[in-house]
Amino acid sequence: MADILAYAETRAGALRPVAGEVVAAARAVADQMNGQVVALVVGGPGSAEAASDLSRFGADRILVCEAESLNLYQPDASVELLASVTASVSPAAVLFAASAQGKDLAARVAARLDLALGSEATEIEVEGGSPVISRPMYGGKAYGRFRFLQSPALISIRPNVFPATADPREAVVESLAAPQVTPTTRVVSIEAAERTTLDVREAPVVVAGGRGLQDASNWQLLEDLGEALGDDATLGASRAVVDAGWRPHSEQVGQTGKVVSPNLYFAVGISGAIQHLAGMRTAGVIVAVNKDAEAPIFGVANYGVVGDLFEVLPRLTEEIRAVRRSDG
Repeated sequence: MADILAYAETRAGALRPVAGEVVAAARAVADQMNGQVVALVVGGPGSAEAASDLSRFGADRILVCEAESLNLYQPDASVELLASVTASVSPAAVLFAASAQGKDLAARVAARLDLALGSEATEIEVEGGSPVISRPMYGGKAYGRFRFLQSPALISIRPNVFPATADPREAVVESLAAPQVTPTTRVVSIEAAERTTLDVREAPVVVAGGRGLQDASNWQLLEDLGEALGDDATLGASRAVVDAGWRPHSEQVGQTGKVVSPNLYFAVGISGAIQHLAGMRTAGVIVAVNKDAEAPIFGVANYGVVGDLFEVLPRLTEEIRAVRRSDG
């Protein structure tokens, strides 16, 4: 029997979406090891109330450190708490999200505890009583499998890869005192860029384009399709398009961009290089439009249209608008 410790991220007293993914992934590993899931929540006022929701994803124990000084992520305090909780729980593994915060914290904890860190895991198995992870390598061209020779195993998981699956438990919530540390750094503010559309990682519908669009001026075709699909849709792009300067890096989907898992994903003029597939293959429904019938994208698509996108997209957009109009 071995427990799994999951670090559940918060911001301004609210759980971040990746928190559910980390706890659900920890649940899956703990079930293989006949153990429990211990979730650690560090945050500002409101965190304790929000933390109780983690029982929905399989947490058996929820440890909460709530303080005004922790309203924004503070690395030194979080490292101290994780080191202390790890010593008391003695978990087989500690899971983080491979988010901006998770990457920073996981590396600090690995240095503090002198342990190996397996980053960007896309699969976690248990073999011989030890976690084994799979992660993409060489720009997504290959996957490596890694076994941990020390315990606990420190693992960061890719966002949008491990679904936040419901597995309700009667969790026990415990309060922890804020650690007394002299910070070496302090986060004083987080300023997000102004956005008029959904972030590609969070949108239920993503309309992504590739080099098949031929020029940045043709992106209007995707914008029209996105507009027809409604407010839940946002635009994405392949790496080649971003490298060409047609679209901003914030829209890039793939191994070196963002991993997305929308309900519906349109791949328009995208051949389906493995680097791109690594970022979107977990989408619920994938629709591909490409004039090359042998394009790799059709190997993962649920629906495929072989044809000239300059003819297909205007017709598709108009049909979707007609359906939405008839639905009122």
